[in-house]
Amino acid sequence: MSDEITPPPDEGTPAPAGKSPRSRTKTPRPPAKSPRPRPSRPQAGADSDSEIPQAPGEGTPAPAAKSPRPRAKTPRPPARSSRPPAKSARPPTEVSSAPSGQIAGYRLEEQIGQGGMAVVYRARDERLDRRVALKLLAPAIAADAAFRQRFIRESRAAAAVDHPNIIPIYEAGDAGGSLFIAMRYVQGGDVRSLLERGGPLSGGRAWSIITQVAAALDAAHEHGLVHRDVKPANMLLDASVRATGHGRGFLPDDKPEHVYLSDFGISKQSLSASSITGTGQFVGTLDYIAPEQIDGRDVDGRADQYSLGCAAFELLSGAPPFRREQALAMITAHLAEPPPRLTARRGDLRPAVDSVLAGAMAKSPGERYPT
Repeated sequence: MSDEITPPPDEGTPAPAGKSPRSRTKTPRPPAKSPRPRPSRPQAGADSDSEIPQAPGEGTPAPAAKSPRPRAKTPRPPARSSRPPAKSARPPTEVSSAPSGQIAGYRLEEQIGQGGMAVVYRARDERLDRRVALKLLAPAIAADAAFRQRFIRESRAAAAVDHPNIIPIYEAGDAGGSLFIAMRYVQGGDVRSLLERGGPLSGGRAWSIITQVAAALDAAHEHGLVHRDVKPANMLLDASVRATGHGRGFLPDDKPEHVYLSDFGISKQSLSASSITGTGQFVGTLDYIAPEQIDGRDVDGRADQYSLGCAAFELLSGAPPFRREQALAMITAHLAEPPPRLTARRGDLRPAVDSVLAGAMAKSPGERYPT
């Protein structure tokens, strides 16, 4: 390699010519060292803090290269900030899974009913490992001290009545301010749903349902307990159990079924004895309310008989006897108008039905049947 480099000088002084290339080979070495700070290696691998003070001396290429790095880091916080919303979305799922919670030893499984006063859940009694129907009263109603005491008292009184047509009540109480009542779970629906699905019932089926409910009311009245809210929605059907001896008169196409009367102790009329006096408390039961209940007089078992007569009229005709658009007009009808003739709506029924229902729905309790 050195022989090829020396020819360019003229021919003399080979030694100096040999030395001069050595010095030339040495001189390029400093330039080889000088570019070391210039390579991009420190810029590629070093922190931006060490490069920022050097950038002004070399003309600002480094700041331009470093400025995008903070920008590259700035989008990262938004990516992290999006994580908290994902965590905050969990509470709604917990709220929607509320039926899996527990109340007074009962694990809620599924909501099976709801009304203006309460919500009903299918639940599991974890202490005895059995399925129950758990009714939770609305917080506004449960907050009234007078109603809460009356509810617990009457529910326990109903639980003490041993009759095959009264829904067995397992427990009633106050759990952390929530009023609840645990009763037998009946899988078969209620008479209200039955009417909505198929309309008026046959005479034999209506007879079976009414006589079983009447037997339950007689048993309750003997214990001094008045239901105050007899209506088709409180008559539960259990087709898995045969009727309790009151099914005489079934037509060949009628299906025997067992009937339970439910909701002792939580009737809307009970609200009138408490401090809850808001409007609309009788909505849903005005169709069956006895005149003495409207007047605020003392009631006994004959008020339940009036309501049962109205319910029987609906079972056979498809509508309550005093159906009005306005609540005031319905109240007036209960107080003053005689019950309509059922045979005018159903010609297949005997005229004796009209006289029987007229006796049950007499305006004065003293004109009704003794039982």
